[in-house]
Amino acid sequence: MKATRAVQQILANYEGEPPGVKAQLCRMLMTGKLGGTGKMIILPVDQGFEHGPARSFAPNPEAYDPHYHYKLAIDAGLNAYAAPLGMLEAGADTFAGQIPTILKVNSANSLMPDDQSKNQAITASVDDALRIGASAIGFTIYPGSSSGLEMFEEIKEMRREAQAKGVATVIWSYPRGESLDKDGETAIDIAAYAAQIAALLGAHVIKIKLSTDYLSLPEAKKVYESEGIDVSSQAARVRHCVQSAFNGRRIMVFSGGSKKGSDAVYDDARAIRDGGGNGSIIGRNSFQRSRADAMEMLGKLMDIYRGKA
Repeated sequence: MKATRAVQQILANYEGEPPGVKAQLCRMLMTGKLGGTGKMIILPVDQGFEHGPARSFAPNPEAYDPHYHYKLAIDAGLNAYAAPLGMLEAGADTFAGQIPTILKVNSANSLMPDDQSKNQAITASVDDALRIGASAIGFTIYPGSSSGLEMFEEIKEMRREAQAKGVATVIWSYPRGESLDKDGETAIDIAAYAAQIAALLGAHVIKIKLSTDYLSLPEAKKVYESEGIDVSSQAARVRHCVQSAFNGRRIMVFSGGSKKGSDAVYDDARAIRDGGGNGSIIGRNSFQRSRADAMEMLGKLMDIYRGKA
């Protein structure tokens, strides 16, 4: 497998990283129907942990089976499949080597009391990632939570271990916590800040949510207005978040969020493409549809990222 020029240019941005990490990034970037383009679509299936089984899989009961997700990711030609340890272990032997996997190493659940600080438990290790052949670990941080600093320290240590063992690190950077209201969680200034924090923590791939044009922090709002930073369209907001992650020197993918209509999913992808993002990490909007509908939608998304739709 020869890396394309586009992939080589992306890998060149990761100065100081060991060959093992770059090899795993190359593997993900070169896999699937978008392989070699520099664009990515990743299937994440951690919602059973986060939201519970019925809320996650009842709309498409086939999705209760861990093998279903491996098959969907492989047959659709995605770049990678991300899930917690138990989900990946349940198919790691059957599907070994057929698709890069990302081991989600921390998780939360919806049974936690609302008055607790937003946090996640570490539920897997770098050695688990090596054992099941994963290309990367995935770790969620919550900028804005009183537990955020603890989470930063945890991923610092896990990233160091993963780097030493040739495993890449993907950071889910989701602003939430006591200092943010619902509007603040998706505000553009907060989203860009979350992207910057993930990059500074050493993420090789950054996952954030698409943002709104709302400005949450008064001091940041002054700068956005005085400098005329364009946040008027979704593509402009994507571009600003990509700029905030070392001016595009880090791979950035955007969450698909809760299930919505196909046209909205396609509009999001066009904004990500036009804003210079690397792609989508799309879970509920794929596995909560029937397999046939999911395959059709994922195929259309790939056409969008290739500039054909």
